[in-house]
Amino acid sequence: MKKAARIVVASLLFVGTGALVAGCQTDPDIDITKLGVETDPPEVLYNQGLANLKAGNINEAGRKFDAIDREHPFTDWSRKALVMSTFVKYRQTQYDEAVTAGTRYMNQFPHSADAAYVQYLIGLSYSKQIVDVTQDQRAAAKTIEAMLKVVNDYPKSEYVDDAQAKIRFARDQLAGKEMQIGRYYLERKEYLAAISRFRVVVEQFPNTNQVEEALARLVEAYYAMGIVQEAQTAAAVLGHNYPDSQWYADSFKLLQSGGVAPRENSGSWIARAGKRILLGT
Repeated sequence: MKKAARIVVASLLFVGTGALVAGCQTDPDIDITKLGVETDPPEVLYNQGLANLKAGNINEAGRKFDAIDREHPFTDWSRKALVMSTFVKYRQTQYDEAVTAGTRYMNQFPHSADAAYVQYLIGLSYSKQIVDVTQDQRAAAKTIEAMLKVVNDYPKSEYVDDAQAKIRFARDQLAGKEMQIGRYYLERKEYLAAISRFRVVVEQFPNTNQVEEALARLVEAYYAMGIVQEAQTAAAVLGHNYPDSQWYADSFKLLQSGGVAPRENSGSWIARAGKRILLGT
């Protein structure tokens, strides 16, 4: 290239660069945090997240922890931040998001020091979504599944006692749902359908608050169908386990009106299930 041509090209490059610099200088400052980018090191972001959490700025804390997980993956800080993100989402009542974050953590770090706590948070997130027994009880089933992992996989953790309490509550909800459906069928004299629901309660949820009524409803349903021996057995099991209950008094009165009394048939499924009630299993 000739010398004159090189001078022209150099001049054009200088002019273009100058125009670019001038343009940048005249533009307003851009806040990169609004672009979702955090420039601080992960340890700084983590401490900022903790500080915001302590100050009650939970949304800002969550933003810091999420930034670590996003900007610094596969680091120890990312692992710690994912624990805190799970907690923050739980505190924000973003339960589905908390379950998602917690599940991702458990898939990656099932044997870490924080694994029991994260699994417990997953269970809490499900338990907070349990609704009235007239509605779907999927959250109750998920609570049991999640909390059983706490009990079975981390039996020495400090979360076991509360996990067991949440399991009992969720099981009572599932039993309550079966009772609600069973009563619906019983009111419509669909006895076989009602019995199948009450049987689920007696066999699968023997240590819940619902089993007492379930036995009494079995007395009622079997007696209405003319299957008196099963009605007597249900009443006998009810009386053996809950002798002072109003449900037993009502069942006894119903049988007495037909000239019979509670009497256990050892070959009945109800008698076999009754042994589990006695053992509380």
